[in-house]
Amino acid sequence: MLKLLIATNNTGKMVEIRALLDGLDMELFTPAQLGIELNVHEDGQTYLENALLKGKAFASASGMLTLADDSGLEIDALGGLPGLRSARFVDRPGATDADRRRKALESLQAYPRPWRARFRCWVAVVTPDGRAQMSEGLCEGEIIPQERGHNGFGYDPIFLLPELGKTMAELSMVEKNRLSHRARAALAALPLIENYRAEFA
Repeated sequence: MLKLLIATNNTGKMVEIRALLDGLDMELFTPAQLGIELNVHEDGQTYLENALLKGKAFASASGMLTLADDSGLEIDALGGLPGLRSARFVDRPGATDADRRRKALESLQAYPRPWRARFRCWVAVVTPDGRAQMSEGLCEGEIIPQERGHNGFGYDPIFLLPELGKTMAELSMVEKNRLSHRARAALAALPLIENYRAEFA
């Protein structure tokens, strides 16, 4: 069975990825399970650079094939913000997802709706010696002024999928793992992971 380290300590993200890869012939590990504590400085200029920084750091520390991702919300009216700073949009220790959603909505008040936006994700599959293959996923939608739904995390409650009339936080895990940016990037990465099966099983 292929062993794969998921380079995240974000519980919500791990739940999504486990559901995505469920039923495949691989065993998933988190850094916490392996006793690995790394604080990777995500100072890349793109999502891909950040995904590679995390992937290479965790793959080197663990000696395992590693899947890392970086993603963000891009709001057209805000010139693509929060983008790379999605997780750090509120620059205050202890800031929560709710704080970040509130700031996004406050920043949008001066602009007419619809507030078009997209989630973008890059995934890197990295070996301990630094070889890497990458995939990308996009999910188009718009921001709405009231939060809806209790699933998901981050900006999901204010990100509407117009074709469904639901926010990302109103989707079931099955629906989200068919439509989300992370799901699309991770599914595109499956053939990349398989390329390494003989080496890391």
